[in-house]
Amino acid sequence: MLDLETPRTAKAGAATRPRPAPQPAPASSRSEPSPLIDVQGIDFWHGPKQVLHDVSFDLRRRECLAFIGPSGCGKSTLLKCLNRMQDDVAGARMGGRILYDGEDIHAPEVDPPLHRRRFGWVAQKPNPFAWSIRENIAYGARLHAVVDPPRMDAHVEGCLRAAGLWEEVKDRLGASALGLSGGQQQRLCIARALGTRPQVLLMDEPCGSIDPVATAHLEALILRLKRRMAIVVITHNMEQARRVADRVAFLQLGRLREIGETKQVFSNARDPQCAAYLRGEFG
Repeated sequence: MLDLETPRTAKAGAATRPRPAPQPAPASSRSEPSPLIDVQGIDFWHGPKQVLHDVSFDLRRRECLAFIGPSGCGKSTLLKCLNRMQDDVAGARMGGRILYDGEDIHAPEVDPPLHRRRFGWVAQKPNPFAWSIRENIAYGARLHAVVDPPRMDAHVEGCLRAAGLWEEVKDRLGASALGLSGGQQQRLCIARALGTRPQVLLMDEPCGSIDPVATAHLEALILRLKRRMAIVVITHNMEQARRVADRVAFLQLGRLREIGETKQVFSNARDPQCAAYLRGEFG
């Protein structure tokens, strides 16, 4: 079985006072000793524009958390805060705290590249490297010394199997990844993300540019992968959120208006704006 564990970084620095989460949902029936990620009162600015306002939530181990909400409400920005992809963006600044397994991800002793290794990233549009199918996966694993060279072929196969792509490409691993179909390219990008053995998979509208058949493959893949890792997915497809997510979070104008178990949110949303969004009254 593919091992998806990664090393932990150094201990967090001094704590700051967290702010409360908005409208907390009832406790999950599943036993969770502690959240994997704890987001506490995040504010975020691009230059003078504030994009996120006092956002608090947690991410549990082995769950799929879906973010929904209108375009431009800060969902992608929030995902990039989790793995510190915003660090080098000119004019960007963040307030609040993000804890990963109890450790402050912005503590001085935390190495950002090592922190980012905990995460895999899948974008809306498939973006495989213009290399062979094998090298798309082997490159990251080799760069981060995830596996020894003699085990690389087995590692590549394991990632492709986990992404549900092995049987389709096993006889052409040396062929260009650009020759795959759109849905196959997206699954290859997921296999590539798994190549560094992340603990969290971040997916920004992963089905936004592929056909319904490929979308069904990807949804089945999400359901399999969440048995072994945490997944955060952004989607504008409400039925997709129903099918794959354990919990749903509604973001509007940079504010987290509601978060809760998927069935509860869709059947009885507490926030009026969330309920209106789910009814299709705006988007």
